[in-house]
Amino acid sequence: MIKKEMIYEGKAKKLYLTEDPDLIIQYFKDDATAFNAQKKGTILNKGVFNNQISEKLFLLLEKEGVPTHFVKRLNDREVVTRRIKIIPIEVVVRNVAAGSMSKRLGIEEGTNLAFPVVEYYLKNDALGDPFINNQHVALLHLATPEELKKIDQLAVQINQVLIRFFDSRGLILVDFKLEFGVYKGNIVLGDEICPDTCRIWDKVSLEKLDKDRFRRDMGKVEEAYQEVFRRVTAD
Repeated sequence: MIKKEMIYEGKAKKLYLTEDPDLIIQYFKDDATAFNAQKKGTILNKGVFNNQISEKLFLLLEKEGVPTHFVKRLNDREVVTRRIKIIPIEVVVRNVAAGSMSKRLGIEEGTNLAFPVVEYYLKNDALGDPFINNQHVALLHLATPEELKKIDQLAVQINQVLIRFFDSRGLILVDFKLEFGVYKGNIVLGDEICPDTCRIWDKVSLEKLDKDRFRRDMGKVEEAYQEVFRRVTAD
């Protein structure tokens, strides 16, 4: 696999073309941002942990029938993925009230929700990734009704798979962000699944083991990522 020119650099990854027009290489960075990049920093070896955590979870989801962009991991920081056309919607699935949900709705953080809640946010850093609904999606032509229905179905399926998996590792999947794209006419899961994009708590102590430790200046950020890495990738 030949890594060619960089086509995109985001907050957490760099994307490179390859000799195959259908495949790209993603490089995971140690850069950390929060609050729409208003807070910036570095989490040592974050890219290494996130790459391998994502690999484990994408392989798990593929086995459960969820189509993803994942192809193979090249090394500690790089992965080959299918080149998909990202749908500009951030899909958030919530199992426990936390973060913006607690602030918006006044639900105490840590409250178990009666059922998983699926939310949409417009993927637009300049606008602060605002909360949107089905009608906004239609108004802005972000996805067709059929695509949105498929995204909802996949989000629920992914949640069910991941809840079981994390529970088996002594972890609570509080909430998480997903991104989807189109590959050869089909909706597939893209981006990554890791402590950057999930809220993950220890099942016994309720200790936060995700990027909230960075957001809230809680300390022991690297240790939290390493602990999730250890539990998720353990055979």
